[in-house]
Amino acid sequence: MNNLDFLGNIDIKTLEALYQQYLKNPEYVEESWQQFFKGFEFARQQYGSGPLPDGYDKEFKVINLIEGYRRRGHLFTETNPVRARRKYTPTLAIENFGLKEADLKTKFLAGKHIGIGTATLEEIISHLKQTYCRSIGAEYLYIRNPEIVEWLKAKMEPVCNTSKFSREEKKHIYYHLVLAVGFEKFLQKKFVGQKSFSLEGAETLIPALDAVIEKGSALGIEEFIIGMSHRGRLNTLANILQKPYENIFSEFHGKFYEDDLALGDVKYHLGYENTVTTDTGKKIKLKLVPNPSHLESVDPVAEGLTRARMDRFYDCNNNRIAPILIHGDAAIASQGVVYEVIQMVNLPGYQTGGSIHLVINNQVGFTTNYLDARSSTYCTDIGKVTKAPVFHVNGDDVEALIYTVQLAMEFRQKFHSDVFIDILCYRKHGHNEGDEPRFTQPTLYKAISKHPNPRDIYAKTLVEQGVYSVEDIKQAQKDYDDILEEKFALSKKSDRVHVDRFLHKDWKNHRYPEVKDLMKSKPTGFPRERIGQLALKINQLPEDKMFFRKLVKLLDERKKNIAKNRIDWAMGELLAYATLLTEGIPVRISGQDSVRGTFSHRHAAYIREDTGEPYYPLKYLDPEQASFEIYNSPLSEYGVMGFEYGYGMAHPGQLVIWEAQFGDFHNVAQVIVDQYISSAEEKWGLLNGLVLYLPHGFEGQGPDHSSARIERFLSMAAEANMHIVNPTTPANLFHLLRNHVKTDYRLPLIVFTPKSLLRHPMCISAIEDLEKGSFRQVIDDNQVDTGEVRRVVFCSGKVYYDLLKRKNELNARDVALVRIEQLHPFPVEQIKKILKKYKKNMLTLYVQEEPENMGAWRYVRSCMDGIDVVPVARLASGSPASGLQGIHNLGQEEIVGKVFRKCTCELKNVYCGLQCVEGKSRKEVLDVHKYIEMESKFSI
Repeated sequence: MNNLDFLGNIDIKTLEALYQQYLKNPEYVEESWQQFFKGFEFARQQYGSGPLPDGYDKEFKVINLIEGYRRRGHLFTETNPVRARRKYTPTLAIENFGLKEADLKTKFLAGKHIGIGTATLEEIISHLKQTYCRSIGAEYLYIRNPEIVEWLKAKMEPVCNTSKFSREEKKHIYYHLVLAVGFEKFLQKKFVGQKSFSLEGAETLIPALDAVIEKGSALGIEEFIIGMSHRGRLNTLANILQKPYENIFSEFHGKFYEDDLALGDVKYHLGYENTVTTDTGKKIKLKLVPNPSHLESVDPVAEGLTRARMDRFYDCNNNRIAPILIHGDAAIASQGVVYEVIQMVNLPGYQTGGSIHLVINNQVGFTTNYLDARSSTYCTDIGKVTKAPVFHVNGDDVEALIYTVQLAMEFRQKFHSDVFIDILCYRKHGHNEGDEPRFTQPTLYKAISKHPNPRDIYAKTLVEQGVYSVEDIKQAQKDYDDILEEKFALSKKSDRVHVDRFLHKDWKNHRYPEVKDLMKSKPTGFPRERIGQLALKINQLPEDKMFFRKLVKLLDERKKNIAKNRIDWAMGELLAYATLLTEGIPVRISGQDSVRGTFSHRHAAYIREDTGEPYYPLKYLDPEQASFEIYNSPLSEYGVMGFEYGYGMAHPGQLVIWEAQFGDFHNVAQVIVDQYISSAEEKWGLLNGLVLYLPHGFEGQGPDHSSARIERFLSMAAEANMHIVNPTTPANLFHLLRNHVKTDYRLPLIVFTPKSLLRHPMCISAIEDLEKGSFRQVIDDNQVDTGEVRRVVFCSGKVYYDLLKRKNELNARDVALVRIEQLHPFPVEQIKKILKKYKKNMLTLYVQEEPENMGAWRYVRSCMDGIDVVPVARLASGSPASGLQGIHNLGQEEIVGKVFRKCTCELKNVYCGLQCVEGKSRKEVLDVHKYIEMESKFSI
């Protein structure tokens, strides 16, 4: 079929409309029409309305050839240093574009399209091959912004995607290769068999990072945040962040930490920060974020840290700070958190102005061949999700790589978009230095064993160019080895390991918490008059704007409740934020449906009915107030929680909150909980005050919407690594949040938030409860006569209100309901003190809604320190809750019923608790009421 056959079937008016649309915005026109109109415009501009010369049709074919190289040239590059590339069809042979060998000497105007003017087809092809098919492959024509596409063309095509470096620039590049290769060789010589996760085969990463920093500083960047995993980390620490060599060497043979770092971590996980000086004399801050072995988990943390520092120190200007993320090829292609982070990059709450992504493409993941590691053509295909340009570069061609990273940095600063650079290289050893790669890749490693390193490859080039002599090359390498030997000797003088705490200057005014700190709370009340004023502002709508009538009604109800001295959960929470904001403490909340709240309780923004514009009352409390930010996140847990952890890492004085839609959704972010929230202080000495809101409570919503998995957090709780709470009153939440940011210590705060209690008529506080007091770790029963109590019932969370309802119905004066609001650190001394009050107590229960193997019970039992306590819970189960409301109701009734079971004495069917056996021993009591222990677990 002729390429123009379809024109005969189209209406002339339709064609004209398409053409006009193309002129306005080419991206809105289907690609085949784009090509047609592009050729039409070319012919119109070159030949006007006169007769067309012979062979004009071949001009269009040459244009198609040019487009072919732009679109598919990356498939035919010389970018793989140790392997032949896979074959792709159709190729870029001229015959596939309707051209012949006889056309090679013919001159074509189409050469103007690539910046070389009228040129022969042979010259055009040579130029295109140099630009798109040598050491650099470029993917960018999927980008929908014509300005970006034309900018990239204008940058790459006139210079054939190459840069001519001066002698001094070449020496600078070689210097960094000497460092990179020499460092790895020294480690292998001195620490034989020890894991260092060598950079050998990818040493050009070091001059590439140097080039990013140098170019970025020239374009106005003052700070870089780097996230990377273990491969090449020690080299980066030594030769980019300039961590003292002796400190790195001591981590190989040291026995003790110099300071009080509890457990520490392996040397290739540690973070570091430094201020380095560029070649032009500029001071640049560099921060390498601590990272666990969970590949790519550091990505959202680094992005969050970047955003926080951008907001805090750079007036929200993303031209002054940038993240660099260094990936492995297997990880970037397969770890889901990469996709989550990439989907966040253009969202208002998470923008950082674009990241530089550098991929160390070893072409193997541990032992897995790249063909088994992904379905996509490239490991970097994920970058196309957000239409970021992708470059593939031969890792042996250091000048090509330097040119590419400089172009990428310039692109980032202009368009504030991500950019990906796929550095095709190899891994000299196995996954680590003790691993044998020939078991699984014998052919590849046979080639690698004979392959020279990038330093020696470039040294040979420089000698040939007359930049250096052979003697110069040898001397440079010897001089560096001598430095390393000197630092190695210095490291042997002590068995103590010095570790600089990450971000220690930012946290200089905050200390590490102790358990005793969390057993008391400072007064956090707020003046009643000001509470009233803030409550009015929170619930006031601008008079000149239209809002949904149900919202108006909701705010009217809030005002009425405040007038009646009734503070519900939403108001207690909002007033906590409002009071902090007016005291100069900023608040940031991010999570799934957080603006309104999953359960429609918060309403932090009021949406205009006529325009959809949000109005945030907490932003308009006072002209001098701190900033308030709240964002509905994408439906991501791992990425967003990691981001907020990173944000909290940089902002000691801010209340930073991540909220799950339902509590158990944090499961998807378990890596962040395990590797950062619960353990980062002991591993890396990090402080962080991130708050997690995890909705929890059994209301018959099924297995996936009931439990926030309290037991998992408690299983990781130790000393003062986390503050884990399950508050039951608006006032206690109010004081908890205020206390959290008003102390001189920081630790992650895990809050199991309610669902049904948001509107529970009994879950109410008075304004005076906010005006006075502090966070209460335990709330005793103030409605009983201690002398009458025969049964003390401990519980935590929403089940308290179920028990209270039954207690009131039965007028059970001999049962005390005691709420454990703080689960960790466990307030055992307060509990003992309370129990001493109830001198006639005969039975102590712990009641929970969760199955016995879940919830807090087993942790509570381990902390009760000799207190004889009996559990009342559902039967141990692999699933948290039933999917049927009827079964749930029956189970809940059984739990409550066990606490208030009627006795079988002569007062049948009349509630009397344990009074019928007053004066008997505990054993006699249990004999009479065996149902307590025998039936303490519910089973259907």
